[in-house]
Amino acid sequence: MRLVIATCSVDYSGRLTAHLPLATRVLMVKQDGSLLVHSDGGSYKPLNWMSPPCFLTVHEPDDDLVAQGVSEVWRVTHAKTSDMLVVAIHEIHGELEHDLGVDPGLIKDGVEAHLQRLLADNIDELGDGYTLVRREFMTAVGPVDVLARDADGNTVAVEIKRRGDIDGVEQLTRYLELLNRDPHFAPVTGVFAAQEIKPQARKLADDRGIRCLVLDYDRLKGIDDSQGRLF
Repeated sequence: MRLVIATCSVDYSGRLTAHLPLATRVLMVKQDGSLLVHSDGGSYKPLNWMSPPCFLTVHEPDDDLVAQGVSEVWRVTHAKTSDMLVVAIHEIHGELEHDLGVDPGLIKDGVEAHLQRLLADNIDELGDGYTLVRREFMTAVGPVDVLARDADGNTVAVEIKRRGDIDGVEQLTRYLELLNRDPHFAPVTGVFAAQEIKPQARKLADDRGIRCLVLDYDRLKGIDDSQGRLF
C-alpha cells in the first residue's frame, strides 16, 4: 500500500469523462494496481478511482505541463478497456509505503449462518416443547435452514434471514409447498425468523399462514441476559 499526499489534478477518460481541478488530495495505490483519489471529506468514498485489472506508469511532463507547474504525470490504464486515469502531480507533500500482507477478509458477526446455529442451539425460542430435527434440511428446491417439531410433533420449517423481506417469505413458501406433499412431514407449518422483518414481508407471511419471529441476536449469544438486568 502506498499513500501519497499531493497537490494534483485528475482526469478520467474512457466510457465517461471526469475532471478534478487542482487541489491537495490523498492518492492511494494498492498492491493490485488500483488507484483511489480521496479528499478530506465524503466519508469512505473516493472522488475518483481505477479498479483492477490496471497498471500505473509514471511519466515526465511535457513542456506545456511543466509551465503549468506539473512535476510528474501518473497514468493508470485499465488492462481490458481503454479507460485511463491521469493524475498531474504538482507537489508531493508526504508519502508512506507499507506492505500490509495478506488480509484475512471481513468476518461478519450476526450473519445468517450464526443465526441459524444459535436458533438450532436454542430451539425453544420457537416455543415450549419444540425439538430440533436438523439444520440445513435439503429439499429439491434448496435447504431449509432449520427443520423442527412443535410440542404436538408437527413439522415446522424455519427460514432465517438477517433482514426479512418478501423474497424470504417466497422462499419459505416454496419449501412448505414441497414438504407438505410428503406424508412423512405433512402437515408442515412455517416460521419466518429474522433480526428485522419488513412490514410488507410480515403482511405476506400472515396472509400465507406463516408465523414471524424477530430474533434478538445478542440475547441468543448470551450477551444480553434479561434475568440479570434491573430494567
